[in-house]
Amino acid sequence: MEKFRLLSLSILLSLSLVLTGCSASSPSTPATTQPATQQPASTETPQSPTPEANVVQEAAEDYFANMPDDVYKISEKDFIAKVKANEAMFIMDVRQAKDYDAGHVKGAVNIPWGEEIAKNLANLPKDKTIMVYCYTGQTAGQTVALLNVAGFNAKSVNLGWNLGISKVEGVADVTETTANAVQEGKAEVEPEIQAAIADYFSKMAELKGTTYANYKISEDDAKKALDTKDPSVMFLSVRKAEDFAKGHIEGAVNIPFAKGMQTSFEQLPKDKKVIVYCYTGQTAGQTVAILRLMGYDAVSLNSGMGMPSTAGAGWANKGFPVVGTSENAAGSQPANAQPQPGAGDHS
Repeated sequence: MEKFRLLSLSILLSLSLVLTGCSASSPSTPATTQPATQQPASTETPQSPTPEANVVQEAAEDYFANMPDDVYKISEKDFIAKVKANEAMFIMDVRQAKDYDAGHVKGAVNIPWGEEIAKNLANLPKDKTIMVYCYTGQTAGQTVALLNVAGFNAKSVNLGWNLGISKVEGVADVTETTANAVQEGKAEVEPEIQAAIADYFSKMAELKGTTYANYKISEDDAKKALDTKDPSVMFLSVRKAEDFAKGHIEGAVNIPFAKGMQTSFEQLPKDKKVIVYCYTGQTAGQTVAILRLMGYDAVSLNSGMGMPSTAGAGWANKGFPVVGTSENAAGSQPANAQPQPGAGDHS
């Protein structure tokens, strides 16, 4: 009997040792595996991935950072002189087909304002200056900004066909009704920029028939926004500081149209409609295009503040009120005064 008890205790002791050994080993690591040699901790700081450059943003900023003295424009007289001299250039008429067919500058091709421009970027030359004209210069301003962002050398013709080109002496000698075909080309445009310009026009097409068609607003609708103190709207004047001081739309901020003006855009809100105005609407058109590429909801005021060349159109020409910040604001010079001619004439 004593032997039986000793045998039982021996068996229980053996089982206890086996169970203790099993519990000391990791379920996923056999008890016989030797621990791995510990590696010294790395002293190098982990490198953060380099953020992908925003190609569209950079190109938009470069538009103003690299602005030439001619502010991407050419006078109607100088343009016609170049046409008469048969200078090598590419002329782009962005008016509607029926108006192009009725008469256009000799050699001009018709790419109507809108989505056709985005579709034809590859067919434009990068080895020639592209001269763009519309009706009054405003949509040509937008077009020129977009083309330069896409890598082309484009300039808008001052005051377009209606107010500028058609009034130049001798223009009949370089006017034709024969259509010129757009030749197939192979111009390369950054895919991101191509997509941004296509998006620009597709969104504009959705605004057809609305207050902001063509990314513009009429003088009357802008006046209504001012009178009702619409909190979703702000006014941006890109006129010269001295002209802004003599008279501007109440509540407007002033960022004069000039090289480097993009550095002041940070003061603009992205949660409001920014109504941009200049003298006749042309440089406002350029500004609007760049602002929209940078994420701002910008539109231009039809005919700007207004000048003699836009008689009957424009804020001041319609008799709408302005406020001044200079002593003589109510007197010496009207808000639509003609700026001195030259590179600083930012109409």
